[in-house]
Amino acid sequence: MNLENITKTYNLKNEQITALNNLTYKFEKGKLYAIMGHSGSGKSTLIKIMGLIEKPTSGKYTINNTDISTLNDKELSLLRMKHIGFIFQEFYLNDHLKAYENVILPMLINPEIPKNDRQKRALSLLELVGLQERINHFPKELSGGEKQRIAMARALANDPEIILADEPTGNLDEENETIIFNYLKELSEKGKCVIVVSHSDNVKKYADEILIIQKGKLETHENI
Repeated sequence: MNLENITKTYNLKNEQITALNNLTYKFEKGKLYAIMGHSGSGKSTLIKIMGLIEKPTSGKYTINNTDISTLNDKELSLLRMKHIGFIFQEFYLNDHLKAYENVILPMLINPEIPKNDRQKRALSLLELVGLQERINHFPKELSGGEKQRIAMARALANDPEIILADEPTGNLDEENETIIFNYLKELSEKGKCVIVVSHSDNVKKYADEILIIQKGKLETHENI
């Protein structure tokens, strides 16, 4: 992933707000990046652009040497499905589906995963995050940490190379936070590019690089 001179502006009540200001950075596979900064610094806007949810106002964003500005909405959706997995603070699980069914959901739009393989893959991913005993449980029957691990398994459903985690431990206690950060670190060590937006200082212990956003710019970065 390569961001070159990314700027994002919004027009709000006749006022132009600059959320990202000429931001440039290259993210590599096999690393865990921690993005930190105070509220309003541009973290959420950055994660939306990297996740192809929003487009930058100007600048160039490439994934696997593909310039996203050249893609239409259908092509962007396909790129997002194949290459990007999302983990959110609020989990966003379907309360009416069992754990393994929630993990299957992203596979339903992936023609590369045969129908007969979906359940087997979902069960394998739940085992990967230590929830093999919870496959038939509904979200309401699970703890916050367990819900987040299901969300993590769901993010891995289509085997993306990029994992975007937006405050993944914001609703968790310290013990479950450690579990989630450990899993994210393992994913980076397996070759995935893991980008974590977090207010928690504990993420620094797991990060290969710490990036600080201030006023829409990556002001500093720190190699561990």
